[in-house]
Amino acid sequence: MTFYRAGELPDWEISSWLNTGEPLALAGLRGRVVAVYAFQMLCPGCLEFSLPQAQRVHEQYARDQVAVVGLHTVFESHTRMGDEALARFLKEKGYTFPVGVDAPGVLWAPRTMERWGLQGTPSLVLIDGAGRRRMQKLGHESDEALGTAVSQLLGERQGRHE
Repeated sequence: MTFYRAGELPDWEISSWLNTGEPLALAGLRGRVVAVYAFQMLCPGCLEFSLPQAQRVHEQYARDQVAVVGLHTVFESHTRMGDEALARFLKEKGYTFPVGVDAPGVLWAPRTMERWGLQGTPSLVLIDGAGRRRMQKLGHESDEALGTAVSQLLGERQGRHE
């Protein structure tokens, strides 16, 4: 299901970062369209669809226009999906976009997953240049639909700067 919510998202709560020299904050990504891919490395839909798509988007767009961020949000099999295993996985698969490890929550859901109302993995969240959530989808989004949504948000971004 796809839905749109107005307003800014609360920042993510990340316990560690991979594929980036410094921690990322949503405020630091303002001005860009941000595609956040929530995943677990043992999730079949993530492996087959979402993570390859995230890498394609990361390679396709200029970094100053579109930022791709992975959110490793583990809510099952915690011991098998630690930071070391995740780092090996990203390297073996050739995923080069930044990945934040969602901070553990009190109950079953990690903190960002809970704060953002994510229902599971894979999930995709598109954030516009002003930091507002514009799309959230549980499950896979087609390349065509994603391309259309990103193009629309880039068009809005360019319209504000002209």
